Amino acid sequence: MSHTNKVFVPLNVAVLTVSDTRTLETDTSGQYLVDQLEKEGHKVVARQILQDNRYQVRAQVAQWIADDSVQVVLTTGGTGFTDRDSTPEAIECLLDRRIDGFGELFRQISYEEIGTSTIQSRAFAGLANGTLVCSVPGSTGACRTAWEGILQKQMDSRQGPCNMVPHLTPAAACETRG
Repeated sequence: MSHTNKVFVPLNVAVLTVSDTRTLETDTSGQYLVDQLEKEGHKVVARQILQDNRYQVRAQVAQWIADDSVQVVLTTGGTGFTDRDSTPEAIECLLDRRIDGFGELFRQISYEEIGTSTIQSRAFAGLANGTLVCSVPGSTGACRTAWEGILQKQMDSRQGPCNMVPHLTPAAACETRG
């Protein structure tokens, strides 16, 4: 079975920035993802900024995973090694299946940009309830690396030989939420 579809399928995406300091006005990483998603033709159905609190992050991501209108959740921030970084601990327990290659490929691409510092990235992805969940570091550069190197193509139904779109639950009718 071919996983390519020559017709573009816009996806419904929720974007979460995990940060103790950013606001909508200063969140260049989340805004970068929103801009790229919209430019590509996807629909941003929700956007949120939460402090790095594993239980609040887990609750928000779980809500989006349970929402039939959300097909993809992108998170930025909280993937490093400081005491406050808890995005992997917050979200990984929600995943039905990990996509190990996502973090591996992200670090491989990132190595070309930042060298061995990439080992401190705990970027990861997985599937939960038919929803693609991807978590990347909080810098705008890291978001650009993830978008240009992985996400843009894997979220495009026309990408061959395969992409993530066939694995996602078809979206229910939805309205934009904040």
